[in-house]
Amino acid sequence: MNNQQLINCLEFIKQCEKLKSTLRTAYTSTGRQESTAEHTWRLCLMAMVFEQEFANINFSRLLKICIIHDLGEAIHGDIPAVDETNSHNKSIQERQDLKQLLSSLEQSQQDYFLALWDDYEQGNSLEAKIVKGLDKLETLIQHNQGQNPGDIDYVFNLNYGKQYMANHPLLEAIRKMVDIETASNISN
Repeated sequence: MNNQQLINCLEFIKQCEKLKSTLRTAYTSTGRQESTAEHTWRLCLMAMVFEQEFANINFSRLLKICIIHDLGEAIHGDIPAVDETNSHNKSIQERQDLKQLLSSLEQSQQDYFLALWDDYEQGNSLEAKIVKGLDKLETLIQHNQGQNPGDIDYVFNLNYGKQYMANHPLLEAIRKMVDIETASNISN
């Protein structure tokens, strides 16, 4: 890697730091709003915890998809699922933002990262489908665990992302447990 490439890579890393300050609508167990970077970290941790359950999966690819899946949110932020009126427009904006973030990298690296994001967004590979399920589960777990404002829509959460659970029996099993906690939050 030459000096200019190194400078460009460091610029990319610096731009991605914005994800640490990109807040989501989820709250931590201490009542602080969660950042997208924190969500991504725990998504990666979940994948690692359950790695042995994902036989015949390219785990390296799965983890890379976890890392890249929300990176574009560093520019325009996160749109909560309850506020998404047109997920296609969200997808277009997030992809454009990701391309902007990637612009300092070599073209081959830009293409590689974008292909991982596209795979996640379109759910083409089994790895991407599992990440989609884990992503939704991490969000629901955080909603159940966090000190949330009184207006959180737990009823919405009971249906959120259910279509992604059928991609692996482990996701279905986790979802059942998470739904019990969500139902308990509704009654409280």
